[in-house]
Amino acid sequence: MKILLLRLRLLGDVVFTTPLIRALRRRYPEAHLAYVVEPAAAPVVRGNPNLNEVIVLPRNSGFQRLGDDISFARTLRRQRFDVAIDLHGGPRGSWLTWASGAPMRVGYRTAGRSWMYTHVVARPEDLSAQHSVLKQWELLAPLGIIDCDRSRDAVEMFENVAAVQRVEHVLAQAGVGPNNQLIMLHVSAGNPFRRWPQDHFAALVVDLAHRDPRRRFILTSGPSDASATRAIMDRIQARSERAARAVSHPQLDVDDLRALIARAALYIGGDSGPLHIAATTSTPIVALFGPTLAERSMPWRDPRWFAESIDAGPLSCRPCRQQTCEPGDFRCLSRIRPEDVAAAAERALVAAEAEAEPRLRAILA
Repeated sequence: MKILLLRLRLLGDVVFTTPLIRALRRRYPEAHLAYVVEPAAAPVVRGNPNLNEVIVLPRNSGFQRLGDDISFARTLRRQRFDVAIDLHGGPRGSWLTWASGAPMRVGYRTAGRSWMYTHVVARPEDLSAQHSVLKQWELLAPLGIIDCDRSRDAVEMFENVAAVQRVEHVLAQAGVGPNNQLIMLHVSAGNPFRRWPQDHFAALVVDLAHRDPRRRFILTSGPSDASATRAIMDRIQARSERAARAVSHPQLDVDDLRALIARAALYIGGDSGPLHIAATTSTPIVALFGPTLAERSMPWRDPRWFAESIDAGPLSCRPCRQQTCEPGDFRCLSRIRPEDVAAAAERALVAAEAEAEPRLRAILA
């Protein structure tokens, strides 16, 4: 059997599909599993041992995209897939699923496009509290795969050895040694509706730095908000020279980002792709939720690993579609207090030390 999975666009959304890959391999151990992904998110699935093939679809626009898609569809059709599963339901993914020619084509019920599938699955409302992993898991029902267990079916991304080596070099240059406690903060998001205020990030770093001089901090940001790290570092410098000396902001690709998070003692960040990359490690997580709900987007990981969500509490405008801020002041983010995030960070670090202690005793025994 040959099975084709398609999930285009965003990094975090591709991470959320990785439990499905494992489930399909478990159900069909001899199948050929192929995954179509766009370049930015390809590192998430590249190297996944449960996949036989990762097919990267160029992300162009206009007539270039039209030509790419026609050529790409012909390539898919020649591979004669038995099953094609559209894990998104956007226009491009729907068309490619249909154009693959697979006899069994699974996708969400979508106005104007459901005819492209042979098996249609009801699509939950976008703002529903159903977790994104469970929402996509329903696309496996036509194949008889029903139960999803978070401890067994966690998200995953596999370690890149070269990235680990690059990260060790970055940390050495930043003066981060084995006795330091590394805290990583991702300080941006793809749109302003998910960006915690820069002053709040600065206050948090200063607070955590003054609590323990061993701590070192790395700030990262995405390409859509690349200036955020520098702006926050300037604010930290203005508040505390000592804290500023403990902060750096390297440029990282996706594999390096994952390797760095795995090395850190703690990850702090909002609901964006790096948060879900963090979920593929055992590193403790403090997740900041503004317009989105933790019930829908909380890191989907083994419950053994610490993860805590922080939000501004009940608001009549939350969750929202992130097109217009109804109150106009982004209160779902600005009302998340740095002191509350700092308290959660301390809980995470204590939990991590408690988890590490039995393993250390076993090594020394």
